[in-house]
Amino acid sequence: MIVLGIDPGIANTGYGVVVRRSGRLAALDGGVIQTRSELAPERRLTLVHQRLLDLIDEHTPGAMALEELYFGQNAGSAFAVGQARGVAVLAAGQRDVPCASYTPQQVKAAVCGNGRAPKEQVARMVATLLGLPQAPGADHAADALAVAICHVHRAPLAAAVADHPDTRRGASPIRIARRRGAPRKTPDARGKR
Repeated sequence: MIVLGIDPGIANTGYGVVVRRSGRLAALDGGVIQTRSELAPERRLTLVHQRLLDLIDEHTPGAMALEELYFGQNAGSAFAVGQARGVAVLAAGQRDVPCASYTPQQVKAAVCGNGRAPKEQVARMVATLLGLPQAPGADHAADALAVAICHVHRAPLAAAVADHPDTRRGASPIRIARRRGAPRKTPDARGKR
């Protein structure tokens, strides 16, 4: 399975291509698509879009994984990231590549085991998991590789749940697990679950 991970941004879009072979992960490519601030927004988005199409054509990924939008204090920045995310999804759609989205917390938990891990820890774990001699130099590239790793780890479970007959009839994965004998959480001494 080859996954193209994307950390979207109008100024800097991180990308990372990860493959799983024989149970091991490896990085095929990674970097940052940079656009100059003096260009018009539509030109910047066109450049990001074209480079993503080139990456898809070069690596033929089976999936694209994107980091979901994080709404911080700066709404203008969030809109720009949303636009870059949109052109990434468009590029995937034009090449029939399925997309998946993950929150920053999901990515950090998949890579580090802690949804609140600092960026430096994520970069070190990316290097460790991919067998790189050192952490990726650019934060955006490290984040994109982390998103791809997250998808490689989570996609098989998501596919199994989606394909389960009970899920197709509307049952939740938790209800399915309970039917199969998974224990319910029992109240503790204070009556809380």
